[in-house]
Amino acid sequence: CVIALGGGVVGDLAGFAAACSFCGVDCVQLPTTLLSMVDSSVGGKTAVDIAQGKNLVGAFHPPRAVFADTATLRSLPPREVRAGLAEVIKYGAIRDPRFFQWLETERAALLSGDADALGLAIAASCEHKAEIVERDPLERGERALLNLGHTFGHAIETEQGYGSPHNDNLNHGEAVAVGMVLAARLSADLGLAPAADTERLQALLQAYGLPVTVPAGLSPDALLHRMRLDKKNLAGRLRLVLWRGIGRAEVVPDVDEKRVLAVLSG
Repeated sequence: CVIALGGGVVGDLAGFAAACSFCGVDCVQLPTTLLSMVDSSVGGKTAVDIAQGKNLVGAFHPPRAVFADTATLRSLPPREVRAGLAEVIKYGAIRDPRFFQWLETERAALLSGDADALGLAIAASCEHKAEIVERDPLERGERALLNLGHTFGHAIETEQGYGSPHNDNLNHGEAVAVGMVLAARLSADLGLAPAADTERLQALLQAYGLPVTVPAGLSPDALLHRMRLDKKNLAGRLRLVLWRGIGRAEVVPDVDEKRVLAVLSG
């Protein structure tokens, strides 16, 4: 049995190694960051990053068990807590308006590290992900909704150079925050969702101290090129997770690249 003690990178690498070893051995996830507790440790999708993009080499290998000890969160710097909260906000954005509203109300408690508030946020997030994964374990349909903002975010991470020591580069949660705003703006531009919901999402992310704009110096064309490598795409056409407003995400196929480029260009 492989024991994965650490954050998302450790969990993914350990899970992928367990999937490959002897054609699959057990893996137990012990996530120590908020982001890994609410996202990567649940669902069994294990993958590693390569130069061409994020999560392009991996396997589906559900863990035998997950133990999330919230006491480890006290060791995290504030930036890592905020990064994890970006993924928590995602669950409200894709399927639960009431949870989204709760996150608006409980911002101070969550950012201060209140154990009860964090416990509720983690439990709700894991319940949302588990429900979706149970119905779609291999991401053939509904599970793709969990990637709201990720196609944009992964492009930003890859273009900046994930693993880079530069502190001004976005981490995963920060990149997803930017990606969710871009996805919401694109949805509004396509007439799928009200612009007011985009503003509400952006305001919530900013209130949690998360970035909401593409970092300076990144070429929109280069980001679009990265997005073309996303595993959700079909027949070379962009297939993105967008929304019809807070709590109503959906997968939209064959998205016009010119509209995406316009959003990336700000």
